[in-house]
Amino acid sequence: MNATARIGRREFGTLADGREVFEYTLDNGAGLSLSAINLGGIVTALRVPDRNGTAESIVLGLPSLADYEARNPHFGTIVGRHANRIAHGRFSIDGEPFQLALDAGSPHALHGGPGGFGRRWWDIEPVPPTGDGSVALALRLVSAHGDQGYPGRAEIRVRYTLTADNEYRIDYEARSDRATIVNLTHHDYFNLAGKGGILGHRLTIPASRYCPVDDGLIPEGIAGVAGTPFDFRTATTIGERIRDGHPQLLRARGYDHNWVLDPVDTPGLRFAARLADPVSGRVMDIETTEPGLQFYSGNFLDGSLLGANGQAIRQGDGLCLETQHFPDAPNQPGFPSTLLRPGEIHSSTTVHRFGLCAPQPTERTP
Repeated sequence: MNATARIGRREFGTLADGREVFEYTLDNGAGLSLSAINLGGIVTALRVPDRNGTAESIVLGLPSLADYEARNPHFGTIVGRHANRIAHGRFSIDGEPFQLALDAGSPHALHGGPGGFGRRWWDIEPVPPTGDGSVALALRLVSAHGDQGYPGRAEIRVRYTLTADNEYRIDYEARSDRATIVNLTHHDYFNLAGKGGILGHRLTIPASRYCPVDDGLIPEGIAGVAGTPFDFRTATTIGERIRDGHPQLLRARGYDHNWVLDPVDTPGLRFAARLADPVSGRVMDIETTEPGLQFYSGNFLDGSLLGANGQAIRQGDGLCLETQHFPDAPNQPGFPSTLLRPGEIHSSTTVHRFGLCAPQPTERTP
């Protein structure tokens, strides 16, 4: 372990049911730190240095535990048992139908339901150092048979790791005693500037296809990105086309779609996205074992929430890049399957690698 790498813990508050919540902080000793709490495995802060060496949190957060418990729109949560949307909350396994719990005001199941993993208590334990300079937290949750309508008792393990190379790595693992469906992801809202908006960020997604959606944001198959505002194969400023009159942008009030990552020749991690903020200089590369990436531009942030900095959180203040299997996968045979049977292990990994970009010619630098 680095000489200054460490793991800290502090009291964060008490849930309405009386359980005490702790915030654990990983610090890699090289300027990168991450804080997470028992509720939802929520990442409350992810501090990354800018080109001047000043570290700020690049994820949106809320002021207190009470705020996270009362009305958190998935800020920083672990998402499951099945991420994203399932049409009408219905699916079948081997001909047996299942009905999931639906979110209030929605005809569909979203992010595991109203009692999904992002609203649950997670056991958290610091991981003993291994000598490679990394620090980690191990999180564990047991989801009972019938939880939110899902079949099978599922054991979920997640690990947050900060490496000496300024990487934020998430490893997921799930097992079930009955056939079920599993699609795990993380719902960090990123803002690499640490404040203000994200429309000036530059995004790259190496995907030639995406999933158009219907009025309920359920995928309607797969289409090419060429000639559309969904082509991010070269770095493009997010605000450049977000107000384009494309019907898909109008339906979602911005970007809220799954990109089908282009196949690679070898198994393992593949490049999924690059996000860069020319002003702060922060760059985040994402690699994943997952086949898809959901880019959500924070379309439903309406200013009704205050952030950890006390300012109202508005549309465009943060964005999500959720590595995942595709939305509504259990009902769409052409999509990669999310079926998990007894004796099998669902596992996936996503790595966020941080670096710096050069100032733009028009920038004012200190």
